[in-house]
Amino acid sequence: MRKATSRQQGDSGRDGLFLPSFCEIRLVFAVVVIAELLAFVLVLADAAGDPWGDLGVTSLFVQWIALASAAVLCLARPLLLRVSNSAAALTGYLLLLLTTALISEVGFRLSHVVAPGHDAAHAEFLLRNLAISAILSALVLRYLYVRHQWSQQIEAEAQARVQALQARIRPHFLFNSMNSIAALTRSDPERAEAAVQDLADLFRVSLGDASDRVTLEEELEVARRYLRLEALRLGERLQVEWSIDRLPRKRLVPSLILQPLLENAVYHGIEPSADGGRICVHGAAQGRRISIVIRNPRAAGQPALQRRGHRIALENIRLRLQLAFGPHAGVALREVAQGFETTLYFPREKLR
Repeated sequence: MRKATSRQQGDSGRDGLFLPSFCEIRLVFAVVVIAELLAFVLVLADAAGDPWGDLGVTSLFVQWIALASAAVLCLARPLLLRVSNSAAALTGYLLLLLTTALISEVGFRLSHVVAPGHDAAHAEFLLRNLAISAILSALVLRYLYVRHQWSQQIEAEAQARVQALQARIRPHFLFNSMNSIAALTRSDPERAEAAVQDLADLFRVSLGDASDRVTLEEELEVARRYLRLEALRLGERLQVEWSIDRLPRKRLVPSLILQPLLENAVYHGIEPSADGGRICVHGAAQGRRISIVIRNPRAAGQPALQRRGHRIALENIRLRLQLAFGPHAGVALREVAQGFETTLYFPREKLR
């Protein structure tokens, strides 16, 4: 299981390069929009002449340079992945200047073919375009590098929080599980052996790297192992209803996003009640979104805001999901009739 996890983690595209992939449609669209805004600025800066006519020519020329630069960075990405970020920044900067120079040269020659009377100075035209490109390229590369550093810092903080959360939960759950296994050793050795295997597999996952990616099938199996161990202690007080047939099992997700939510459901919904209760796990993929809903009861007389410690786990899971999938992922908690409902959601598309 861990070998599969490591392999899938390597395929997730987390390559460490500060430059995003300019092969993606959304980035190409962003480049087109920024280039058009630059064309507007250049036309507005020159008050002389026909602004609308100049805008058409300037937009066409700037879009050529912008799209050609995006294509060059897209094609050069395999090479940039092999070097450090500093070397990649320098190489990318030089490629952008070279692209600007080539497009400017082509544009200058075409302008003389289309308008033979055009008297713009060759050297002045090239140097002006290179100066603008040098300034803008430096600003963009600096922004992308700072954004990359910020993202890495946030991710490191998220992993540190997850590790701290695991260190806090682990002894409590370990002692309960070991006591349950010890009670079964003589009365039901086969069940005790299966419980030891479940506990070993669960802790192998929890002791792993918080940045690991696993399939949704593996994550669901970890959740099942956890609930089987809790069932040893709680017996018939714990009932679980699964409705997850519509989930895409091969979808890659961050590890340990379900088990803490189920632990909250047991801790806040089942343990306080003398009669126990039922935990319902419902998962579905609708359109471009995958959602997993966990419902658990609330013991009679239990205050709605009692035992707030579980919000630490929710915030950590929310942060890890947003780091993996962006702002369209997260965790939502709400009160329902006689219980609580926790919804975990993330996009259906490939992991970033």
